[in-house]
Amino acid sequence: MVAVTLGKGHFLRYSLILSNCIKKNEKMSYLDNIRTFVRVYDLGSMSAAGRDLRISPAVTSARISQLEDHLGVRLFQRTTRNLSPTEQGRAFYPGAVAVLDAVDDAEAQVVHLTEAPRGSLFVAAPLGVGRRVLAPHVPDFLAEYPEIDVRLRLTDRSVDLTTEGLDLAFFIGQPEDSTLRIRKIADCQRVLCAAPAYVERRGMPATGADLVSQRHECLNLRFPGATEFQWQLETPDGPKRFAVSGRFECDDGDVLTDWALSGQGIAMKPVFEVAEHLSSGRLVPVAVETPPVSVQMACLYTHRRHQDPKARLFMDFMIARIGKVVRGSESADT
Repeated sequence: MVAVTLGKGHFLRYSLILSNCIKKNEKMSYLDNIRTFVRVYDLGSMSAAGRDLRISPAVTSARISQLEDHLGVRLFQRTTRNLSPTEQGRAFYPGAVAVLDAVDDAEAQVVHLTEAPRGSLFVAAPLGVGRRVLAPHVPDFLAEYPEIDVRLRLTDRSVDLTTEGLDLAFFIGQPEDSTLRIRKIADCQRVLCAAPAYVERRGMPATGADLVSQRHECLNLRFPGATEFQWQLETPDGPKRFAVSGRFECDDGDVLTDWALSGQGIAMKPVFEVAEHLSSGRLVPVAVETPPVSVQMACLYTHRRHQDPKARLFMDFMIARIGKVVRGSESADT
């Protein structure tokens, strides 16, 4: 061991440097504590938050305790079986999220300017969205960012970004997980449609009530765990749900389109998915007095993933193109 003797001036400069380092570490520790608090709040579990942040349960608990000591309040009520935010925890959460979003945005801008984004990007999308308006633009994105690999997962079922290791998930409708962040792309018009052969055989329904009373063969998109078994349509009295029925159901929206084209029944589809068939006359709108309620098309991402520059780049790149495709299809249909 070597002993070093410092002069008075050197000692003062060393003390100042050490003090600044300690303050910097305290700030970073405080930011880590806030990040841990947000994930515990979002996931409702210390252990789940620890797994998500790649830290041990002991470190997760210690960070929450440090944050509580700093604030002088309890942020969570803990029992052996349950964890829930206190009133103070619920009040602190929106500000904590805003702090993390601001830091993540700033870091993403710096990284974007200083180095080329690289690595694998895991993206999920519904089959129709993925095949028609997402996948065609992936080659252009990869050509612009050659250090990024895109892993595209197409499915019409609901996905869990955290447990499935996804960076982004495009979707149509309303997400079930309210803890995720959403970037809206466009309002997506839908249409009830059938093949002319089906209409000739079963007649042209004018309203949603006709679909039910005349027992039309309605083609349903359903998957394990689905909870929605009705069609929401616009009526003169506002949106209303109709308990339609039918013998055909599938968890692949393109299969429903194929069934509709072959005259098997009536499908409720986003306009952009069937615009070509409507234009050619292979499908015709039905129940036009009560059209389907429009739904949002959007992109989901988590707080943690949002700081990744390549995720931001992919969202910006695709959202600009998808919005144009959706709006263009709807304009052509009208």
